[in-house]
Amino acid sequence: ELRDCIPKHCFERNTLRSFSYIAYDLCGVAALVFCASRIHALPVYLQAVAWVAYWVCQGVVCTGLWVIAHECGHGAFSPSRTVNNITGWILHSALLVPYYAWRHTHSQHHKNTANMNRDEVFVPRTKSFRGLADKPSTEAWRLDTVFEESPLYHVAKVVAQSLFGWPLYLYRNASGPKYARGASHFNPKSVLFRSDQMWQIVVSDIGLAITAAVLVYASFVWSAGAVVRFYGVPYLMVNFWLVSITYLQHSSPRVPHYNDDEWTFLRGALCTIDHDYGWLLNTCLHHINDSHVAHHVFSLMPHYHAVEATKHLKKKLGKYYYHNDTNFLVALYRTMRYCQFVDDTGSVLFYRNTSTPLKVE
Repeated sequence: ELRDCIPKHCFERNTLRSFSYIAYDLCGVAALVFCASRIHALPVYLQAVAWVAYWVCQGVVCTGLWVIAHECGHGAFSPSRTVNNITGWILHSALLVPYYAWRHTHSQHHKNTANMNRDEVFVPRTKSFRGLADKPSTEAWRLDTVFEESPLYHVAKVVAQSLFGWPLYLYRNASGPKYARGASHFNPKSVLFRSDQMWQIVVSDIGLAITAAVLVYASFVWSAGAVVRFYGVPYLMVNFWLVSITYLQHSSPRVPHYNDDEWTFLRGALCTIDHDYGWLLNTCLHHINDSHVAHHVFSLMPHYHAVEATKHLKKKLGKYYYHNDTNFLVALYRTMRYCQFVDDTGSVLFYRNTSTPLKVE
């Protein structure tokens, strides 16, 4: 029924058109690197500002490349599986992402979105996991309540999660499900993967090793400082966008998570939230943020059709279509503050905290 409400051309994948977006992003990367290479010619008092501008802009553009590689992992880039995998492996390896390892766990995320036991990312922690299973009068509750009233505490959590959450997820499956906590995306024998996927994980690791070798070589040619300025800080900015976008798409006091007895694929897919960041960011991020509901329902749909599909889905779903147009940074802060845990029992669970819950309008 949902598929029928969307024009058929929205499901068509065009390889040439998909490559045009890579070319667009690579031109942006090259232009920004060229501009950054001239920063030393600026007056000293402007150089710091120029570097910050470069880091922010390059982080956004490279996140766009990350999104295209993500599309390859879903098979939405091209009708050819070979083209999808080669392109995705090259792009993700350049961004220090283990392509095949991520592809496998991300597939499980899409198959089990909002399932408390089987989802792969931003699985809510329960009240008992947070040490809050006892009565509200206990010390753990009092401490948690105090911290919830501290804006600096939540700002620090947002910064730490946004910059370092992605490497921690890859290295030890932080924010992942109970069965795989501590598992590494770099280990071919990890519990995250089937035995027949082992060599694909090895290929992912080879891609990372090649990129690491190029970065080491570049540090000898130009200096380690130059590598940090031109690549390292933008890499952290990509982490920021990737983690923050995903976090906001799947975390909200308004949106439920389900235990197995109430979960279905469609219920889970619709527990996704679209966010509008404005025309410029929406375009640079290839609409991963404002057409994510459509992406979860139809993962083979290319991003350049997802915006049109979203209009039809929004009309069809009505109140069951989730979106949030709050300022990006404000939404991050509010979500970090109010989405602390879910209760231990129940079939349909909602985020809450130890103090006043978010007012839902």
